[in-house]
Amino acid sequence: MLQKFDERNRDLIVNIAGRLVHRDEAGVSPFDSAVQGGDAVWEGLRLSNGRIFALDEHLARLRRSAHALAFADVPTDAEITGQIRRTLAANGMRDGVHIRLTLTRGVKITSGMDPRLNDAGPTLIVLAEFKDPVYDPSGIRLITSSVRRPAPDCLDPKIHHNNLLPSILAKIEANVAGADDAVMLDHRGFIAETNATHIFMVSDGALLTPTTASCPEGITRATVLRLAEDAGISTEVSDYTLPQLYNATEAFVTGTMGGLAPVVAVDGRTIGDGMAGPVTKHLTELYANLTATTGTVLA
Repeated sequence: MLQKFDERNRDLIVNIAGRLVHRDEAGVSPFDSAVQGGDAVWEGLRLSNGRIFALDEHLARLRRSAHALAFADVPTDAEITGQIRRTLAANGMRDGVHIRLTLTRGVKITSGMDPRLNDAGPTLIVLAEFKDPVYDPSGIRLITSSVRRPAPDCLDPKIHHNNLLPSILAKIEANVAGADDAVMLDHRGFIAETNATHIFMVSDGALLTPTTASCPEGITRATVLRLAEDAGISTEVSDYTLPQLYNATEAFVTGTMGGLAPVVAVDGRTIGDGMAGPVTKHLTELYANLTATTGTVLA
């Protein structure tokens, strides 16, 4: 992991419910649903050359998640986009920026879990930071976590929610093991994703990735599948076990914060020849070109 404090973010201006404030003066009410119970949904966006890639897809997922949680009076896409634009302008941002977009159920009239205690409408938080891709481009090492992804009948991953404790627990295990991240299995023992990213592997020339039965429907994941198909690379979405990952000729992970990052080892097993393979390199280049030249212009 390459994340660390960036001096460019020392005087960051953040946006909370339309208020633009210095990061050191920002505050969310202790009665806000995100504080009370993690009752919020979120999206990660990346700004490159003044453009946000797949903004419409991200906002659509945010809206689906909010609707599934029965949020009331969700801001329109135009309103959310306007607040993103205001935040970027306040920080003079145009490139190399990651945006964390959070929508909570809002402020409660008193502590409690009942959504009927929320009568002020949702709270929109826009956090834009100067942030380079967070993974080492030469490759990352993974271990398998003992923490499982919940089944969809427990907490459906189609809701892109803020309840991230399983991911945090898995990341703790990776930290203790000296790995970069952790593979998380589903309730049946098949690979779901890592604590932070989707997983791809290459076997017999085909690009394979797990289903989204127990992980979010990633927008970067969908983009990579589309790029692979357009490039004539065979793709397959199915259930896969750890031995299939161990024996892959290539593997990589995907996500908005980190783009594409090669996986060089899992649980002490070297993947392929221990470096980024030709399929990974090709798709990384295609993805970088796409995100740099397409998207919604906001800065």
